Amino acid sequence: MNRPFRCGLLAMLLAASAATPAAEPVASVRVTFDRDGIIDVAARGLADVAAGREVADDDPVRIASISKLVVAIGVMRLVEADQLDLDADLSELLGWSLRHPQYPDQPITLRLLLSHRAGLTDAAGYYGVPLDGDLRDIVKDPRAWDSEHAPGSYFRYANLGFTLVASAMEQATGERFDRLMERLVLRPLGIDACFNWELCDDATLARAVVLYDGHRQPLRDDLHGRRPDCTVNRSSTGDCNLSQWRPGRNGALFSPQGGLRISASGLAKVGRLLLGEGEVDGVRLLSPGSVRRLTRQQWTYAPGNGLSIEEDDSSQSRRGFYCRYGLAMQTLATPHPDCGDDPFGDGIARVGHAGSAYGLLSGLWIDTASGTGVAYFATGVPGAGGGAHSAFTAIEESLAAGGRGTGK
Repeated sequence: MNRPFRCGLLAMLLAASAATPAAEPVASVRVTFDRDGIIDVAARGLADVAAGREVADDDPVRIASISKLVVAIGVMRLVEADQLDLDADLSELLGWSLRHPQYPDQPITLRLLLSHRAGLTDAAGYYGVPLDGDLRDIVKDPRAWDSEHAPGSYFRYANLGFTLVASAMEQATGERFDRLMERLVLRPLGIDACFNWELCDDATLARAVVLYDGHRQPLRDDLHGRRPDCTVNRSSTGDCNLSQWRPGRNGALFSPQGGLRISASGLAKVGRLLLGEGEVDGVRLLSPGSVRRLTRQQWTYAPGNGLSIEEDDSSQSRRGFYCRYGLAMQTLATPHPDCGDDPFGDGIARVGHAGSAYGLLSGLWIDTASGTGVAYFATGVPGAGGGAHSAFTAIEESLAAGGRGTGK
């Protein structure tokens, strides 16, 4: 073999090697718990590759769609305070008409939004609304609506719905969404967490988990120990003056659909709250009835009544991933041949939520019968391989079962 050919072949092999996604997560954390506290912690890998900082169970990470479950807890607190009604027409609260253009006579309610049955899609966007923008501009776009299905008749996972939930929460209270969630949920539970970093303290910021692509290049939260210059989308003129915020105008601002920064241990406390029927460590946050309303199934898969997959590009779900859903709460292990919603592989009907975005996979699941649960996440795993026995990825199956999350 001549030298130029050998050099060319070597260069091709090196390029192919560099383009191969990492086989293992950059970081993975798994916390098991029961009603009384944390049982076990397994943390491996790096929270920050450049700094060489090892990940720990109290390091905050952008937990993706598990944020929705935490938002629903805040909603139920406002329902208990008679500030929100799950079944009221939201148009009256928002002050503008929230209607499916093909079905204008059917009210859109919080119950429909929280259970992904409002007839919405993510095709018109949901996360790029500028600081001075108005969420109504997204909802006016015909692409925001499923033209073939009336509200209440079809399950279609839509992140847009939770930006409208946040708008309703702001309109009902006059409080900015991130501050409201801190008051209603995070502070009473003693959890160091925040939406979009705005309210996290410096010590929490210093422990941020960086999110990576498959080549270990940062995608989100590469903070270097510093608060971002702007924690939200900048305004249409490029500034980041939060005094422009107006209640209910732009519920997407602090990313209620996925922007919660919380640790695995913090998630475990949320799980313990649910196991305790609304009480944890002597703090009563919700009534048992409210917890039951969250977990009660609003939709169960049958052919033709919904999509069992998330259509967002950041999701790593596969068909059969969603088969039972309550109010921002999944139920696993649905006994249907089209369903693959059992990453644990044991047939137990756990409740909770999964998350997937920016190379992160996450899960919070509780088994109410045994009084136990697990919270986990893995970073740097976009395009993770499919699982052996479910519609979840192999990494999620491994973390659910107690493995390292390598997918091996």
